[in-house]
Amino acid sequence: MKAKRARTTQQKTLRRSVALPRNLIDEATAVAPPELGQNLNRLVTVALQEFAAKRKTGAFEEAMAQMAADPAIRLECAAIERNFSVAESDGLTRG
Repeated sequence: MKAKRARTTQQKTLRRSVALPRNLIDEATAVAPPELGQNLNRLVTVALQEFAAKRKTGAFEEAMAQMAADPAIRLECAAIERNFSVAESDGLTRG
């Protein structure tokens, strides 16, 4: 029993059964690249990867927007900009 449990926890693929609306499958396969449209497992995997990436990006953008709106952070950024303005064109020649 222990050997089976150890082998199960080490698997890299988790098998789940899901019920998906037919129209959703039809729509997804219609817009999927040919190599994904014929392989529903791969299509669902790619769709979930894209979903997770989009959610992470959205969370990051939201955090950045909150930081940009934070008065304390804005003051600190302005102070940093002032401190480095002298060196802004170091090593650069004009025209």
